[in-house]
Amino acid sequence: MAFECLPNPSRWLCNKGLGINIRRAKSPKSSSSTDSSPHSNISPFAPKGRSREDELKEVFCHFDVDKDGKISAHELRAYFASIGEHMSYEDAQGVIDDLDADGDHMLDFQDFVKLMDSKEGAGEDELKKVFEMFEYEKGSGRITPKGLQRMLNRLGDSKSYDECAVMIQTYDIDGDGELDFHEFHQMMS
Repeated sequence: MAFECLPNPSRWLCNKGLGINIRRAKSPKSSSSTDSSPHSNISPFAPKGRSREDELKEVFCHFDVDKDGKISAHELRAYFASIGEHMSYEDAQGVIDDLDADGDHMLDFQDFVKLMDSKEGAGEDELKKVFEMFEYEKGSGRITPKGLQRMLNRLGDSKSYDECAVMIQTYDIDGDGELDFHEFHQMMS
């Protein structure tokens, strides 16, 4: 069930750019483009053939540090700290309590899917915030291979500089080796 930003503590997430949109990317080698929708099965940086559920499980595992199958308030706070955002324990617990279906004060995978579904279709402002998280030089308006590498490392997905350059090249319309916001927006749509 998709829903808008939740009231009270969950509104916190709506303002912090947790948009993880999983969409089908256009292949640069194909002359025809693939129509995309917010519920497509492929992420722009994911290997072909991965389902949305597989993607979400991988993201869930980045949050679930102790691998108990649940995300605690401490784990949610640790994620936000890793991307440079402060979240109080009370805010983290409030977000979890808003989404927690079984009342154990933790998010299981199904609760996490609800959270991600609520973030689908992020607006232009939220997409801009996500873009800015990948900028190496803040305010440059460019995602460089080094910026992509830094953010992926923060998210626990270590890639070499060359791997990041290839990822960017896939969506680099003007061929300058970097992604501007327009190219990023095209990639995400």
